[in-house]
Amino acid sequence: MTTTASATISVTATRALIAFDPDVLLVDVRTPGEYETAHIAGSINLPLDQVDSHLQYIVAAAGTTMVVVCQSGNRAGQCQTKLAAAGLTDTAVMTGGMNAWLAEDGPVIRGRQRWSLERQVRLAAGGIVLTSILVSIWFPAARYLAGFIGAGLTFAALTDTCAMGMMLSKLPYNRSANSTDVRQALSGLRDRNDR
Repeated sequence: MTTTASATISVTATRALIAFDPDVLLVDVRTPGEYETAHIAGSINLPLDQVDSHLQYIVAAAGTTMVVVCQSGNRAGQCQTKLAAAGLTDTAVMTGGMNAWLAEDGPVIRGRQRWSLERQVRLAAGGIVLTSILVSIWFPAARYLAGFIGAGLTFAALTDTCAMGMMLSKLPYNRSANSTDVRQALSGLRDRNDR
């Protein structure tokens, strides 16, 4: 399967590919907390914020078709772009991510349930806006914070990026002592290719 930097694969096609070729590499770029909540059996967790620092090793060790997964497809697309720029073109993003996988009753391994990063962003942004509006009753300048958050959310939607999500992904809540760390994931990648 040779692909381009913008190749996608549906959930149905991903399931068929996994059944046909058990060596397909599923790389889940969500936070360890999201991964622990529910992930596809056999996938490795390599959080998007760790990809840059390990990019050359990932490209050198990949060796097989790679399907990149996240919650909705955005972070997986960012990872795929980074991999393609580094020379790894045999990748595909699973369309709709884990949201689509779960909607199509794809089997998952479940762990401790946590809020998705997207839900955390909605809570943080909404909480900041609500608080700044309430505080603006006494300190009118606080309304500018609400405007700043609104502008940030608009920018995030237009550019399909989310600075708040990247900041929240670094919080301890989104890390897990039980999840695979990056070195273990990369070691698993090497072990798969040595078979």
